[in-house]
Amino acid sequence: MIEQGQALPQGVLAELTSDGVVNHETATLFAGKKVVVFAVPGAFTPTCSAAHLPGYVTLADKIKAKGVDLIACVSVNDAFVMKAWGDAQNAQEIAMLADGDGSFTKALGLEMDTGAFGGVRSQRYAMIVENGVVTALNVEAPKSFEVSKAEVILDTL
Repeated sequence: MIEQGQALPQGVLAELTSDGVVNHETATLFAGKKVVVFAVPGAFTPTCSAAHLPGYVTLADKIKAKGVDLIACVSVNDAFVMKAWGDAQNAQEIAMLADGDGSFTKALGLEMDTGAFGGVRSQRYAMIVENGVVTALNVEAPKSFEVSKAEVILDTL
């Protein structure tokens, strides 16, 4: 599992924009920026939709006021699902990034296998990344939602 002080692995995260699907190389996406990344097991799932994403939507301005250039939500879903979920949640201030094949999540060492429910998904976590290096990492215990909340990350910044 990735740890604080380590550089993010190379990867590609997809985002559906008005110009179509844009594939972001992680090295470029995180270069020279302070980024809050939070990951969810799946778009449109109960805790993710009722609390995790809405917390970041509500606190986006306060988080960005602390010098954050980008807030990114990552899930092992496709870019179309992530866009639809972001639209449904009023998440205009959040980059809704798809890790369609889970390769970035696996490179982080933060995958979990949910079996027939959904296959390989991401563990729930939040991290602060500065110029491609993890400066804070909060990984949730299974079935928990405490340390990756927007309020906790806001206090960490």
